[in-house]
Amino acid sequence: MDARWTRRRLLRAALIAPAGLALPTTTAGAVEPATRGAKPVAIFIPAAKVDAPIETVRILEGRMIDPSGPFVVGWYRESGRLAEPDNVVMAGHLDYWGVGRAVFYHLGALDEGDGITILGDDNVEYAYDVEWVRRIRTIDRGPEAIREVVDKTADERLTLITCGGDFDRELGEYEERTVVRARPLGR
Repeated sequence: MDARWTRRRLLRAALIAPAGLALPTTTAGAVEPATRGAKPVAIFIPAAKVDAPIETVRILEGRMIDPSGPFVVGWYRESGRLAEPDNVVMAGHLDYWGVGRAVFYHLGALDEGDGITILGDDNVEYAYDVEWVRRIRTIDRGPEAIREVVDKTADERLTLITCGGDFDRELGEYEERTVVRARPLGR
């Protein structure tokens, strides 16, 4: 990994570490509460030129809320967490008004087998490789068009979504979504 990624990873680890200091303790015979997987805090995709922080966003009334800015990726808290048997769903902007190219501008250029690394709030790096990249027409089908790729999965998967296709100026949105599905490595 390059020095820039290492410096960012170390900085993120330093910011995350204090939260990990208050670990719960158990006494003999006590039942530990079920734990959930880690929340994603950063994403690195060399083949798509992505090195970005991740913020938590929501799905409200069936609508995926956009990430807050052009260079941040949004993780949907209603989706899975890292290392859980579920679908970890994230979105990022393709471009951004007044800025131009945004964090997921090169997402559609990924190929099967390309690597993705996610840093969790547990300071562990989670590695994935791309299974497939698809463009899904959404302009005339609405939210139902991508429901199948953002729904829960039986095993751990990572799904990344951004805009794609032509921009419909009348409606003010892109006609398609670029969707990347990835599988975990070594788990």
